[in-house]
Amino acid sequence: MLNAWKVRFEQNKNRHPGVAWETVAALLLQDDAKLRAAEQMENSGGEPDVIAFGGRLLLCDCAEESPRKRSSLCYDGAARLSRKKNAPASSAVEETEKMGVRLMTEEEYRYLQTIGAYDMKTSSWVQTPERIRSLGGAIFCERRYDTVFTFHNGADSYYSVRGFRCVLELNE
Repeated sequence: MLNAWKVRFEQNKNRHPGVAWETVAALLLQDDAKLRAAEQMENSGGEPDVIAFGGRLLLCDCAEESPRKRSSLCYDGAARLSRKKNAPASSAVEETEKMGVRLMTEEEYRYLQTIGAYDMKTSSWVQTPERIRSLGGAIFCERRYDTVFTFHNGADSYYSVRGFRCVLELNE
């Protein structure tokens, strides 16, 4: 997979100006857990690549649309368990925990949209502030009309066109 990631990295230099592939490869290879998490991102359709954001190197989902293999999920386990019927098999938060990654923040999502156009037909759950989550809600983002929108929904909702984007911090 490292070769495939290197090709993607080299083809999308606008996502990580001034970052060398050797640095990224070394960070992945020095930590087996990070390497496994990156493989999970790839295997689930995320097309991970590096972005430089806030002085950090983040491996994040750069697939054009929210990965199909990660759709039809409610926000978190509590929301999934609260459904009286038709509960989905899992949730975005539960899946990120299994993968060893985290949900993208709204700020990271908005930054990603400055270096490309993502979620033009889909939407993605993002980290939800506790004050919203404690009231039963969750937030998601999408790009329409060349604008990034943040919306809310009940955390227990799920749709075939809503998935999630995740992040792996490389240099923490």
